[in-house]
This record gives sequence, C-alpha cells and structure tokens, in this order.
Amino acid sequence: MTTDLGPFAPTRQWMRTHPLATDAVLAFGAFVAMVVGSFASPHGPHGPTFGTRAPEPFSLLLMLLGAAALVFRRRRALAVLAVTCGLSLLELTTGEPRAPVAMCAVIALYTVAARTDRPTTWRIGLLTMAGLTGVAMLAGPLPWYAQENIGIFAWTGMAAAAGDAVRSRRAFVDAIRERAERAERTRDEEARRRVAEERLRIARDLHDVVAHHIALVNVQAGVAAHVMDKRPDQAKEALAHVRDASRSALNELRATVGLLRQSGDPEAPTEPAPGLGVLDELVDTFRHAGLPVEVIVQLDGTAEAGALPAAVDLAAYRVIQEALTNVRKHAGSGAKAEVSVVRVGPSVEVTVLDDGGGSAGPGPEPADPGGGHGLLGMRERTGALGGSCFAGPRYGGGYRVHAILPVG
Repeated sequence: MTTDLGPFAPTRQWMRTHPLATDAVLAFGAFVAMVVGSFASPHGPHGPTFGTRAPEPFSLLLMLLGAAALVFRRRRALAVLAVTCGLSLLELTTGEPRAPVAMCAVIALYTVAARTDRPTTWRIGLLTMAGLTGVAMLAGPLPWYAQENIGIFAWTGMAAAAGDAVRSRRAFVDAIRERAERAERTRDEEARRRVAEERLRIARDLHDVVAHHIALVNVQAGVAAHVMDKRPDQAKEALAHVRDASRSALNELRATVGLLRQSGDPEAPTEPAPGLGVLDELVDTFRHAGLPVEVIVQLDGTAEAGALPAAVDLAAYRVIQEALTNVRKHAGSGAKAEVSVVRVGPSVEVTVLDDGGGSAGPGPEPADPGGGHGLLGMRERTGALGGSCFAGPRYGGGYRVHAILPVG
C-alpha cells in the first residue's frame, strides 16, 4: 500500500532513511520556537506583545538542553520524556519571566504516545499532564488559574491524543498492507496449486492414452510377427489394427498436448474429450486385440448413456480404458472382461472385472516399486471429483476395479 505524496515524496523518503538527522532538524526548530516564544508576553495592555521581555540565561540553557534531548527521542523515548519533564519542572519553579521549556516535554510525550500502546499512553500522559500542570499551579510565580498553566494542561493532553491517533493510523495501515500481502501470497499459492493440478491432469491423460494404445500396438505387433509366415492375411489384419491404434494414439496425444498451446497458436484442438459415448469404439479395440469384453451400461433407467457432467463422463471413460489395458497386459491369455456402468442414486458406479484366464500371473499393476501409475491415476482422477476407486484381486481368480463417481 503506497501513498502518493507528489513533490513531497523525496523529502518523505529522506526523512525515513535519515531519522537522526530528521530529529536534529526538529530539535533545532523547537529550540528556535522556544527562544522566539520567550520574548512574547501574554499580559500586554492590548493582548500579547512581543519584545517586551527577554529570557534569562538559565532559561536559555534549559531550552538548549531540552532541544538537545529531542535529538534522541526515537531511540530513548521514555528517557527523553523524563529529561524534558525535569527541565520543564525546573523552569516552572524558577523561571521569571517563564520560558516555554515545556514545549520539549510536549514533543517527547507525543513521541512516547506514538511508539507505545494505548494503556501506556494513558498512564504516562495523565502523569505528565498532572505533574506539569500541578507544579505550574502550585509552585510557580503565577496564579493557579493563569492561562499559561491551563495552556500546559491543554498542550500535553493534545500531544498524548495526537500521538495515540498516529499510532492507531500506523497500525491500521500496517494491517491493510499485511492483508494485501497475504492476499497476494494466497493468489500466488492458488495459481501454483492450479498449475500443479492441471499438470497432474494432463499427465494422467497422457498416461491413459499412451498405456492403452501402446499396449494394443504391442499385442497386435506380436500377433503379426507370430503369424507372418503361415497366415499372412491374419498378419495384415493385425498390422491394420496396429495402424488404427497408432493413429488414434497420435490424435489423442495431439488433442491433449494441444491444451498446452498459447492462445494465439494455430490449429488449436477442437475435438471433444472422449466419454462413454464412444465406449463401444474403445471396447472394439480390445476385442480386435483378442480380449472378449461384455459391456452393460445402465444410466437413468435406460440402456444408453445419459447426460453426465463432462468431468464425470471423461473420468468413467478413462477408468474403463486403464482397467481394460491392465487386463490385456497382465491377465492370462484366455482372460475375459466385463464392464458395467450403472447409475446408483446420485453416483455412477463403474466396474471392470476379469477372470484372469486361469493363470496365476501378476495382477493389472506390477508389484515392483518401479511399476506403472495406472491405479494411482484412477484413484487421483476419481478423488478429484469427490469419488473413490477400489482395485484388488477377486475371490477365485481375476481382478476387480470399482469406481464410484458422484454425478453432482
């Protein structure tokens, strides 16, 4: 939070960087004002007159000592107040005519009030007001009701009030500045969090796309290599599936990476994100790869996919894609899979089952620490929507993946 001071900004900056020099200038100004005020008499025939009296040498010495003490008002505020009050009391009891040495105590009291808390200001302010005013009324040469005595009471009270007001304003400005800085930090942290979430989402999409299509390419390429010599027609069909899978992988990678383009880049992707509407096409790719898959979709009481939120639709598609990819990679050669998408109350439940093909091979995820991140990606994807995902072996063999996605 900044304040535009116009032509006074350089002076304000200099005062902040040179506090001791600023206090020295203030002390000199206070000394000049006290000396000039000591030549004025408030009891002239027609009001205050100037030049009708002169201060005594001792009063000039007290004013000089009081002004010199003000140079250190920021470093030792309470000590400077005590010194200036002592000099003021000495002048009030001995000075005739009286010199305005109490001006030093007024400035020192303002400094104390501006640099301490309110209870301290009240205690010290009342003590200073009562002490100086009481001594001036009772021990001074003037009557107790003289305007000079009332003036000491008024000036010390105004100094304490002004210092407390300045302190309150500084605390208010500091609080606003601290809130603004905290809000700025919060915005930066939120922006970094959103960037991290977006990176994680893109990484999950890339993993799902690459894992699915590359697994199919690997299987079909192995089939083609195995039957190339004896059954060339079947090898050509497998290679055609390899070509289709690789083309689909490239298209999905292009659409996913296109999210990272800048706003002015050409050829931004316009294809919709995959969902349950293209589930049949996804399942067909696995069937062509030799994995029998049965599909049951029951949403909103019909056998067709209903209108789901885009995030839920995409998450359900990716869970099925990753689960079937794991079945094809890790289940036995004769494995079969079942896919069900059912609307249950406010949620959509996605279940992918396989019978393991009667083999005792590993499950859909490698057991070693350096394995893939498919199950983790499915859990993160469903968790981001407020859902859950469970994956584990089935009783009697095979594997089960069950995801619950809240529609709301």
